[in-house]
Amino acid sequence: MFASELRLVGNHPKFIKAIEFAGNVAVTKAPVLIVGESGSGKKTICQFIHTKSARSSLPLLTVDCSQEAQTVENEILGYRDEEGRFNKGVLERSNGGSVILSNIDALDEKFQKRLYQILQELSDYDLDVRVMATTSKNLSKYVGAGRFYRALYTYFSGSQITLIPLRERDSDIEELASFFANEYAKENNRGEVNFSDEAKKKIASFYWAHNVAELKSVIESTIENSSGEEIDVSAIEIGEKKAETVANDIDEDGMRLMSLKEAERLLIKKALIHTSENRTQAAKILGVSIRTLRNKINEYRGEGNNYFVNLR
Repeated sequence: MFASELRLVGNHPKFIKAIEFAGNVAVTKAPVLIVGESGSGKKTICQFIHTKSARSSLPLLTVDCSQEAQTVENEILGYRDEEGRFNKGVLERSNGGSVILSNIDALDEKFQKRLYQILQELSDYDLDVRVMATTSKNLSKYVGAGRFYRALYTYFSGSQITLIPLRERDSDIEELASFFANEYAKENNRGEVNFSDEAKKKIASFYWAHNVAELKSVIESTIENSSGEEIDVSAIEIGEKKAETVANDIDEDGMRLMSLKEAERLLIKKALIHTSENRTQAAKILGVSIRTLRNKINEYRGEGNNYFVNLR
């Protein structure tokens, strides 16, 4: 799938499923909740939904709910300035269009119930606005802990889109890197560029903790500081983010959650990188037989995992 104007690039089945759902919900008036890690493309999906809807010619405005509570309330509902003039909030200014409430998990708890009541009564104020919310947190867990108003969560979660992290989209990394590289090259009046095999391998093996946003930033910096058609591995200024570094990316409970399968794949990849892809040594580090390691590599290849597909 390749929607260049919105940078929706990738062919991973879960990514395709998310985009298809976003396209389906775009033609409705339903509120939407977009869930995903930092940099995974939540705002871009909101833009995609707005663009594909009948509201596309009308405003799409964003409020960051992680700001100071009164600032957020003022931006959403409006406020009177020191001279007594009323400044409309985004709900009024985007009438007919869409609003994004980013980081809605940070919304002041006292304001959550009031906002829900207002959203329920938009038509009473002659307002027709689709409201989309984004979060990197588990809102259902927040509801259970009494930190998020259940009715407001229900309002948004009827149409929920979950974006998987880039590390689970290994097969898309090379395509994304190429896309970002050539978009940036085009913007700067350069010809088409491509990556050497070693450069591709380095990009594919890196743990992109901040997802697509981090990949985009690194690729653009690489193009900015290089010349010629082929980008060599030495031009890509990223280190090797090891498993122990990844373990420091923790959530509010002091731990980083991932599926057992993801953890297994990550550890196998890191063991292979650490041993310069010596499978015998990697198997010893992992405490498994060479046969088990070989079977796992073949399994990940079959799933289209980019690193394992290119493994010698």
